[in-house]
Amino acid sequence: MKKHIIFLGPPGAGKGTHASALQSEYRLLHLSTGDMLREAITSASELGNKASAFMDAGQLVPDELVIDMLLERMASLEQGGWILDGFPRTLPQAEALDARLQEQQVSIDQVFCFEVDEEKLVERLSSRQVCKGCGAVYNTQSKPPKTLGVCDDCGKKELYVRPDDEADAVRKRFEVYEAQTAPLIDYYKRAGLLCRIDASRGIEEIRAELKRSFEG
Repeated sequence: MKKHIIFLGPPGAGKGTHASALQSEYRLLHLSTGDMLREAITSASELGNKASAFMDAGQLVPDELVIDMLLERMASLEQGGWILDGFPRTLPQAEALDARLQEQQVSIDQVFCFEVDEEKLVERLSSRQVCKGCGAVYNTQSKPPKTLGVCDDCGKKELYVRPDDEADAVRKRFEVYEAQTAPLIDYYKRAGLLCRIDASRGIEEIRAELKRSFEG
């Protein structure tokens, strides 16, 4: 399937979960700026160190630190569809993306906006744990490890809550999202591309709705 999709929504709304599932089923490349940034942070690159300071404070990473990396990755892709997860986050990013895609004679097919309230996000993200050893992600409420504090994948006892998933940081991230990203909803609505998703529902219910939209 050669579709070009954008997933909008605050951190913790489920964009990555559903993008990964759709990637496997429809052979779409999942482009996550969040994953790209975390890889840069792990490698302690110049970009990673700068991004880490913003993410630890619960803030969005500035445009200039991510846009070149993402566009370079897109330019290297073979023909095929993709899902952009975590980009664009601001109107200038959206306009820059549109300009670049137009140069390549590529158009965006659909934009899904995952909507969930702030306190639900705080509950979800502050319950999330990551393995320092292999990067596996758990949730103490919805996806706990088989043994408390021990990674199922690598067996290390190094599960922790990332600083940007602490409750106060989550609230700050949501505030920043509302201010910077919400205008994109109107932007893509005017373009006739927007589909709103109630992300407070169960995973299977949301996935079924996404599949109907993809195949409709």
